[in-house]
Amino acid sequence: MILVTGVKGQLGTELCHLLDERQETYVAVDVAEMDITKWEQVDAVFADVKPSVVYHCAAYTAVDAAEDEGKELNYAVNVTGTENIARAANKYDATLIYISTDYVFDGQKPVGEEWLEQDTPDPQTEYGRTKRLGEEAVEQLASKFYIIRTAWVFGNYGKNFVFTMQNLSKSRSQLTVVNDQHGRPTWTRTLAEFMVYAVEKNIPYGYYHLSNDATEDTTWYDFAKEILKDTDVEVLPVDSSQFPAKAKRPLNSTMSLAKTKATGFVIPTWQEALEAFYQQEVK
Repeated sequence: MILVTGVKGQLGTELCHLLDERQETYVAVDVAEMDITKWEQVDAVFADVKPSVVYHCAAYTAVDAAEDEGKELNYAVNVTGTENIARAANKYDATLIYISTDYVFDGQKPVGEEWLEQDTPDPQTEYGRTKRLGEEAVEQLASKFYIIRTAWVFGNYGKNFVFTMQNLSKSRSQLTVVNDQHGRPTWTRTLAEFMVYAVEKNIPYGYYHLSNDATEDTTWYDFAKEILKDTDVEVLPVDSSQFPAKAKRPLNSTMSLAKTKATGFVIPTWQEALEAFYQQEVK
């Protein structure tokens, strides 16, 4: 049996649609059915479901709020919650798929270089710190696991950069977007497909990086231009100082896809993914 956490989130919803298409049998839960921060609830659900595979999509992702008013909840969900899921997965001999982030790194690699799975983490934000602690919990408590780091996530089932740009374009003729933060967008569908692929193909356990592919360096400005290319909105580049935020943003989020590609998984470019995203019907 498959267990999916965080079913109401952007990735969890996408993953469940994929599992439905594949006619997989699964149990999907969110905080109402299983509060991951409470061990008794986690253990009870695992005892009932007895999963062989756990897709752990639940996470606290409010990066700025995690610095202050959301700090405790951020830790409870991303650390305590992940510890509970990892412990339960090990207890019931389930394979655990944990979703992490480029924020576990310091974001300071020179532009043009890519983050490798084996690079030393050095998170600069509370969100990044708790996601790294989550990674460590999975490593220490689960015996069968995949840790998949991703970045710049967009999809049809939640708030994200694509929808933000589209909404702003309805009321503005000109938008400014940062051009000094580098990385690659990740479509939730591509991420969900790799999660399922990893289990189905029984690839070696461990760390993997997954975003959509790119033929050249990409910034948020490049992403915004592609999103709005069929509109009359003018997109102008600015540097990060124009958008001060509580949490420090990585200047380079670009992760190497070599290890993931070596498994045989085919990764579409982010432009191809964006086009497919536009054509995807919200179910």
